[in-house]
Amino acid sequence: MGTGSDMYRQQILDHYKNPRNYGELEDPTFEHVGENPMCGDTIKMFVKLGDDDETIRQVSFIGDGCAISQASASLLTNALQGKTIEEVRAMDRDDVLELLGVEVTPMRLKCAVLAEKVAQDGAAIYVGDKDIDETTTEE
Repeated sequence: MGTGSDMYRQQILDHYKNPRNYGELEDPTFEHVGENPMCGDTIKMFVKLGDDDETIRQVSFIGDGCAISQASASLLTNALQGKTIEEVRAMDRDDVLELLGVEVTPMRLKCAVLAEKVAQDGAAIYVGDKDIDETTTEE
């Protein structure tokens, strides 16, 4: 019998090796890219909203980087389906860490939250709260 954290480590490896919702969406409502220059993680998210223009109907990502950043993006894309733009913008890093389910060292925190930041910044740009040309950089 392994511990709970072993199970979560398996989950992270699984999402890293077999990412969910990986690939570019055709005709997304918005897309956004971000990077973590410290370790070279990049994530680009594609979001398609429903007819109400606020509920996420589909979300996908492409990217490259460490297991934590890519697993986090995979887990997050699953979690974001059906959420509203406002719900996405209200998320904090604890929501992502809960999805990951493992203790993340301070050095790895930026890897873990990159996908969330990309989704939130993309949503902020979409609703007009941020400039379109801002790229998310987790430094």
